[in-house]
Amino acid sequence: MKILAIEKEMPGFKENDYKPHLKAEALQAWKLFLQGIVRELYFTQEDNCAVLILECKDADEANKYLNTLPLVKEGLIKFDVKPLIPYSGFERLFTK
Repeated sequence: MKILAIEKEMPGFKENDYKPHLKAEALQAWKLFLQGIVRELYFTQEDNCAVLILECKDADEANKYLNTLPLVKEGLIKFDVKPLIPYSGFERLFTK
């Protein structure tokens, strides 16, 4: 199942709070990518928050992997996790 994960920064932290963890964060994201768990990674243009597409059996499994990220472990960020289902709208074109 594809899972959409959208980063949310936790309030009260400054840019310097994140810096010591960014290299480890990128390394762990790379490991999850190599394992085929994280399939796509993006940043939003307006606020530079991470958006990930994961391949997991369900939202619980996705959260398990997201919780291995150093910024999550440190309580600096969390993710809104949304399981995705296939688009079924094309059926409207072919049914009466």
